[in-house]
Amino acid sequence: MGNFPADLKYTKDHEWVRVTGKDKARVGITDYAQKQLGDIVFVELPKAGAKFKASESIGTVESVKSVSEIYSPLTGTITAVNEDLNEEPEQVNEDPYGDGWFVEITLTKADELKGLLDAAQYEEYIAEG
Repeated sequence: MGNFPADLKYTKDHEWVRVTGKDKARVGITDYAQKQLGDIVFVELPKAGAKFKASESIGTVESVKSVSEIYSPLTGTITAVNEDLNEEPEQVNEDPYGDGWFVEITLTKADELKGLLDAAQYEEYIAEG
């Protein structure tokens, strides 16, 4: 069905979260999501320093099929943006959990991590879809 690394947390909007340090996380979209979108041709991301609440739109992903919103899975401040996606948006298709990441966030509500899905829960959610 898909590739869902066990060390990540997931949202029902198909974003993944990798905790990278105390109150820090990296965010991208799942392998399942990029397959549903098809070939990604453009990614619009926020600027570093932008603040977002959980579930707020932080940008868009444009594929040959559609344009989809990217939602912040957590409340916090964007501390880094994957600028490589400006020139190589296809990295999201090729390596969604690696080079295809979107943003890094410093969390202001780390307890929100508890509300995210683990890999087994996410896979079950997709299967029910």
